[in-house]
Amino acid sequence: MKALQIAASGMAAQQMKVDVVSNNLANMSTTGYNARRADFADLHYQQLARPGAVTAENGSVLPTGVQLGLGVRPASVSVVIAQGSLQATNGDLDLAIEGRGFLEVTLPNGTTGYTRDGALKRTGDGLIVNSEGYEVLPGITIPADARSLSINAEGEVYAYFADTVQPQLLGQFTLTGFTNEKGLEAIGSNLFVETPASGPPQAGTPGQDGLGTLRQGYLEESSVDAVREVTELIKAQRGYELNAKVITAADQMLSATTQVR
Repeated sequence: MKALQIAASGMAAQQMKVDVVSNNLANMSTTGYNARRADFADLHYQQLARPGAVTAENGSVLPTGVQLGLGVRPASVSVVIAQGSLQATNGDLDLAIEGRGFLEVTLPNGTTGYTRDGALKRTGDGLIVNSEGYEVLPGITIPADARSLSINAEGEVYAYFADTVQPQLLGQFTLTGFTNEKGLEAIGSNLFVETPASGPPQAGTPGQDGLGTLRQGYLEESSVDAVREVTELIKAQRGYELNAKVITAADQMLSATTQVR
């Protein structure tokens, strides 16, 4: 009986949806996190009578046919690109990206990673890094005697010193965009890497070429909508229960068949 396998695929799909929702809720407080969404597709169809086939009785064409579906499968878990709200922190190295774009960081293996987490830090040598200690490109170093920092919307980093009135330009952050941001591969720690699906990175100056701007003293909060996630959780739970009932009904039908004399 195919109903058992079909309902089992439905239960597995709903379980995967619950996993995605739970990950979203767990990351409600993660800086720059974008919610994920599970998408599904139906499985292959068994063609008992193909639509458009000619019947043997009178030569007419079947308008619909008989097609039996075999269940459901996961199609993708995609990122819902949305701007999170900005939270004021007053930190001189806290940067929120308002609009499109990612900051570039150098990963331990020498490749480039991309992040929207602007909670930056400085090393003992003054190098600006992310929370994992990875260098933020283009590699800006803050002098030890700098009294304060100022970062404008275009990413220019200025340092103020005790013996001068005019600030000193230390460097400029860039932002990187992608043709398909949903095609980036998440590797954890708020980091992504380029894939063939994302397209090549397109670095530019903040505020130009469709890229966003930087806001010093702010952090981008998670874009997770708690009400929506709880609603999706309830729907997934009910879907799981309904598929379980189908399995129970199919089992009872099989049991009745074995008792026929």
